[in-house]
Amino acid sequence: MAQKKILIVEDEEDIREILRLVLEKAGFICIEAENIKHAYVKIIDLKPDLVLLDWMLPMGSGIELARRLKRDELTAKLPIIMLTAREEEADKVLGLDSGADDFITKPFSPRELVARVKSVMRRTGVELEHNQLQVEDLSLDTASQRVMIKQQPITIGPAETRLLTFFMNHPERVYSRGQLLDNVWGRNVYIDERTVDVHIRRLRNALGKQHALFVQTVRGSGYRFSAKINEQG
Repeated sequence: MAQKKILIVEDEEDIREILRLVLEKAGFICIEAENIKHAYVKIIDLKPDLVLLDWMLPMGSGIELARRLKRDELTAKLPIIMLTAREEEADKVLGLDSGADDFITKPFSPRELVARVKSVMRRTGVELEHNQLQVEDLSLDTASQRVMIKQQPITIGPAETRLLTFFMNHPERVYSRGQLLDNVWGRNVYIDERTVDVHIRRLRNALGKQHALFVQTVRGSGYRFSAKINEQG
């Protein structure tokens, strides 16, 4: 089984280093971010298996980021463990209501940290996750982000991979450009809707002439992913 990735969101560098060393020793791959803006970008681009999220952060709180992640279809199931010095029950209830799966109160032992991370992963099904999406001879491994046609890997960019993942998880349904922006790039990301057309074109080029037909333009509405190529709008 592939190593699991954990995003550590903590503004204090020395604490991030301690967390990273403990988790890497336990066999995890660690990604780091010092504020919620950088954290969100890394979540979208690198797709960690779990987020270790400090409550108090610059540019917005961990609570704010947790709520944003749970509102977004692409990140709603991402496990979150909050790190906090707060011990009041009301604070923990607020964190759990915001989408956190567990709390670790500072200070904590390395053994407790690793145990809680593993517990949340088991509880949320992360360790079992290995999703192979398949449409005819086009396949996408969501764990490795590898796209293959006839079992041969193809060259495809990260944004196009995210777009294809969304399409393959939601076939036969028409999505507007705005809906694709929200679901693939995330809400509150200010990108012109026509940017979607650029990535659709790149995706079709990556898939090649035959499989590009799966990505269909529905005039006046948006785009649809379908292997029923004769029903293109």
